[in-house]
Amino acid sequence: MRFPRCLRPFRLLRQDLHNLRIRYGSDWTVFNQLVVASAVYVFFTNLLPGITFASDLYVLTGKSWGTIEVVFSTGLCGVIFSICSIQPLTILGVTGPFSVLAENIYSLCIGSFNVPFFPFMAWSLIHAGWMHYLLAIFNAHDWTMRYVTTFSTEIFSLLNSVIYFHKAVQELQRAHSNLSFAAFLYAIIGAIGTMLVAIFLSTAESWKPLFHRYLRMGLAEYAAAISIIIFLGMPHVGELASLDKQTLQVSSHAFRPSSPDRAVFFVQFWHLPVTWVFAAIIPALIITILFFFDHEVSSISCTIDRYGTQKPGGFAWDIILLGTTTALCGILGIPPANGLLPQAPLHSESLLHPEKEITPVSMTGEEKKEEKPEDPEVRRVYEQRWSAFLHAGAILAFISPPLQLVLGLTPTSVLAGLFMFMGEQSLAVNPVLYRFFYLLTPPSELPALPKAVQGYLGVHLYTLVQIVLTVVIFIVTLTKGAPAFPLIIIALVPARLLLMNKLWSKETLRFVDSWACRDGTPEDDEDRNTATEPRPDIERHSNEAEQPSS
Repeated sequence: MRFPRCLRPFRLLRQDLHNLRIRYGSDWTVFNQLVVASAVYVFFTNLLPGITFASDLYVLTGKSWGTIEVVFSTGLCGVIFSICSIQPLTILGVTGPFSVLAENIYSLCIGSFNVPFFPFMAWSLIHAGWMHYLLAIFNAHDWTMRYVTTFSTEIFSLLNSVIYFHKAVQELQRAHSNLSFAAFLYAIIGAIGTMLVAIFLSTAESWKPLFHRYLRMGLAEYAAAISIIIFLGMPHVGELASLDKQTLQVSSHAFRPSSPDRAVFFVQFWHLPVTWVFAAIIPALIITILFFFDHEVSSISCTIDRYGTQKPGGFAWDIILLGTTTALCGILGIPPANGLLPQAPLHSESLLHPEKEITPVSMTGEEKKEEKPEDPEVRRVYEQRWSAFLHAGAILAFISPPLQLVLGLTPTSVLAGLFMFMGEQSLAVNPVLYRFFYLLTPPSELPALPKAVQGYLGVHLYTLVQIVLTVVIFIVTLTKGAPAFPLIIIALVPARLLLMNKLWSKETLRFVDSWACRDGTPEDDEDRNTATEPRPDIERHSNEAEQPSS
């Protein structure tokens, strides 16, 4: 039996393993101060938000999962991916969407089905593991993400930004409920201060001629860490020390599960009726869809043209790894980690550096690369594994009780500020934001459009549709229908290809949208297909001319 090329088993896996062999050695040879700064930045932007999700999980899963489980999962999966994955720029962690999904599964297990949560969740994640394997073996990237455009990925990125801002508001709401009014007012100041200081310091490289160049670079690269440290210490200074504080909830007694009913990180998953073993396939399918789309978009967003990546990448091998870590987390009884937004593109942003675009020079029939003064300067990321490995290893170290105590000193107001900073950083590189600014700009001040695009009306309507859809999906995440939100995002893909080309002109869509994983736009492909199709009337006349006259 001959499979179509896109379904030919193991095709992308073989390609990915070949690419991995090509790049693996060089991934460990790049190590410098910017890589260390990136590791520190990603450490804070991954660990602290994860702990917030842990506090929600602890309450809404009946103490089944807490800080220790989230830290363990984030560190373990991060280390595995930093060493074994084909795309080490991707950052793994426990995501907000999965937390919402897990909370609903727990509620159904305990409240409706009277089924033990841990064995059922373990089987859900084991099933999700082999589903990931099937997706990788049958080249799912080619027949799914191949048709995804930036219309969907921009909405997904915007949704993540909104979720981070919403999490910041939730933290401040909790502070309002648990603190005195004076302490609550300081919590607001601390949150906004953490965000503003981090944003201000992140622009330090543009302060020239103020300070030495290396000092400006250090301030910009460690902006988030410096801001967090300042506002960690601020509440202990002067009269502020007398205010009551709300800090992160951590378990600092021993390396053991949060649940009082468990002594070790292992689930006896075979203690579940066979009926429910098969019933677990349903949540496993939803988890697989969420993780596959989330991880693929995360991998794409950290390797877009803006970051100038040059090494060969891939997707299928990382989906195999993701399936393996997902099943492993189910057996250990910890929440699984997958690709994070906006941490993955923020990781790439933190690794950007200027370098010369070296032009190959032909010398005696051989091409040599020589740097010339006239070569243009470009910005590229350092493609390496050290920043991912160091940050994940540091997170894994925080499963130890002494470091858990240190973590417990962090005020939740600082966490709210970090959420807002991450939301701002993610939003700042999203094209939807800039097109939204066009809506507020007088027509006379708008930049010129390509000649084929007839005015800004279509561009504005396209932007408004993206914003409205993001709001609708966000509202869904706040309801009991939250587990279904990945299906809505996936439904945007055929909607874009089959419906939107009937409502917008080709030129407008070509201007605002493009394929997410390859060059060009759907409209370019449509034009090429139209050009290569034989015209029936020409064929008919040609056949008539060839017939001999009677």
